[in-house]
Amino acid sequence: MVPNKQAEEAIVTSEMKGANEQEHVEEEAGVDQSMSGFKNFLWHGGSAYDAWFSCASNQVAQVLLTLPYSFSQLGMLSGVIFQVFYGILGSWTAYLISVLYVEYRARKEKENVSFKNHVIQWFEVLDGLLGPHWKAVGLAFNCTFLLFGSVIQLIACASNIYYINDHLDKRTWTYIFGACCATTVFIPSFHNYRIWSFLGLGMTTYTAWYITIAALVNGKVEGVVHSGPTKLVLYFTGATNILYTFGGHAVTVEIMHAMWKPRKFKYIYLFATLYVFTLTLPSASAMYWAFGDQLLTHSNAFSLLPRTRFRDTAVILMLIHQFITFGFACTPLYFVWEKVVGMHDTKSICLRALARLPVVIPIWFLAIIFPFFGPINSAVGALLVSFTVYIIPALAHMLTYRKASARQNAAEKPPFFLPSWTAMYIVNIFVVVWVFVVGFGFGGWASMTNFIKQVDTFGLFAKCYQCKPPPSLPHNH
Repeated sequence: MVPNKQAEEAIVTSEMKGANEQEHVEEEAGVDQSMSGFKNFLWHGGSAYDAWFSCASNQVAQVLLTLPYSFSQLGMLSGVIFQVFYGILGSWTAYLISVLYVEYRARKEKENVSFKNHVIQWFEVLDGLLGPHWKAVGLAFNCTFLLFGSVIQLIACASNIYYINDHLDKRTWTYIFGACCATTVFIPSFHNYRIWSFLGLGMTTYTAWYITIAALVNGKVEGVVHSGPTKLVLYFTGATNILYTFGGHAVTVEIMHAMWKPRKFKYIYLFATLYVFTLTLPSASAMYWAFGDQLLTHSNAFSLLPRTRFRDTAVILMLIHQFITFGFACTPLYFVWEKVVGMHDTKSICLRALARLPVVIPIWFLAIIFPFFGPINSAVGALLVSFTVYIIPALAHMLTYRKASARQNAAEKPPFFLPSWTAMYIVNIFVVVWVFVVGFGFGGWASMTNFIKQVDTFGLFAKCYQCKPPPSLPHNH
């Protein structure tokens, strides 16, 4: 009991120090100490509520628009089951990541390591607990996933705006939104996303309920067919897109580090997921009920709904939200790049923003090469999310606490609903095996088969993916 008590005292001290240091970082970064209370309220977020808004807002994003497409591949029953299953699985591995962060922070504080002007990231947690090889693996998977996660946001922006203004093709819209999203380089850290997270969740909530109501009001289209699931390729592609949906916790460590009391994070992701279920399950179910197999060739839910002011409002809100989510996915990449070029502890926001700009260029370029809204989500889910936020955290947790001394001195004991270390190991082994076989194995095969089909059909650098040709020029794509 004594070592555990000491660990708790160390981490509490760490949290208080971390909060003060975090404030100090923002102040030195150019935030005026004498700012008004209102501005301070909007800018400085580090509470458990801020973390909840960040997790819930970041989790749904544009994938809300592709879940009906996944339901058409899976069928209604499998779609609902996979959402609940992967939601629980994602909450579990987010919990593991939070435990490992607390363990790493407690150990470093005992060594009098200061994190002033330094944001802890997942690969550093792996390095501190398991060594440089794990650091390299974590860095490679996390950065690649976040890179493509940012790419997907740009593709989604172009795909959505096209349903309001089709005078420009989707590729041109990608150029425009790439420039807009580049402005996220000026947001210092997750500490400064308070108002954006709050607004972002409000936007996705409106969009989800608009989709649900619009589909129900529209009713079943004439001759609607619900044939899913029909092919294994489509089945596992849809399942992997849902794996991706609830694998949005690649930024968990950065969100925790921005909290005043990181230990409070433990169950936040689960509570965020429960709320997300109220958005994703009704909207995807209603769309599939109304449109059935038509969704197989319409990966964006907006494309099948009639144009109204409510739909246009939803499109605009999702565009703003995708800008926010782009920042969420890119900010950890900005941190990594700052550390590489030695600019991470720079006081000037403008200098840091300038140093971050090279990160945006490859994201922009990849969004233009692979503009396949929908299929790219499944490919990223199978090849990157499966390892980044499911397999690696479960393996890292088992290896970190493999010794009796590590378990005895653990900063965080097993949760109340699973009080045995043996039970935790069983759950972790199940997560690793299931995600490796079903998510990476079958999902990788299916999603890459589907992705290659899209490349063969539309080609790389597709000017307008899944666009209707203009009536006057029916031969154009």
